Amino acid sequence: MRHALITAGSKGLGKKVAEALLNHGYSLTINYKSDEEAVRQLKHDWRDNIQHIQFVKGDVTKKEDLVKLVKNAYERFGRIDVLILNAGPYVFERKKLVDYTDDEWDEMVSGNLSSAFHLFKCVIPYMRDQQYGRIITYGFQDAQNAPGWLYRSAFAAAKAGLVSLTKTISIEEAEHGITANMVCPGKITGDMKEASIQDAVEDKETPVGRSGTGEDIARTVMFLCAPESDMITGSVLEVTGGINVLHKYR
Repeated sequence: MRHALITAGSKGLGKKVAEALLNHGYSLTINYKSDEEAVRQLKHDWRDNIQHIQFVKGDVTKKEDLVKLVKNAYERFGRIDVLILNAGPYVFERKKLVDYTDDEWDEMVSGNLSSAFHLFKCVIPYMRDQQYGRIITYGFQDAQNAPGWLYRSAFAAAKAGLVSLTKTISIEEAEHGITANMVCPGKITGDMKEASIQDAVEDKETPVGRSGTGEDIARTVMFLCAPESDMITGSVLEVTGGINVLHKYR
């Protein structure tokens, strides 16, 4: 049984991806920060497969928590085939760079970029031993072009750095059967993060005519995780319903 480690996998997009992995026969180590109620609900909902799941509490901005997360995953399941960096700390208040506090800047960089460094350092040796691995990071719309993002400077800068890091390890680790790709979700908000495609609502701003859903991201991640997807590495996949194309050519 292949094993997947996913950060922030107890709710939102992470929950939908974790659900897809479980349905495809993976065992799971699911990181969460603090939402004990969400974990209790998942333990109930997934009780038939609970022997294949462990939940590990931890803050992705803290190196010691990330090291513990990987250690627990490997000790429990004996392998790590898939690493999904779903967690992405975010400052919701709209403000300019000069108005960010030092702590807010540090949280954005630590949680969105440095966390990847620490997780890669811990996980890649196991994947090398297996001669197999799938690493999925998350960006934002058009992240690979390092666009400016008004009032989201710290988050955007960290994710743009993560694009380069993802592409770099895809080359460094290709000889070991490890792929690394980034998924960039488009407009997926509120309840749509945990929704199925059939539950999508009309969205006239999106060229395909509907909102994005958690299932859209989960299907993309599952495709990239397949053994047969080894020719796809170092790629940035936009899952936006065409919004990114529309914005480029307006």
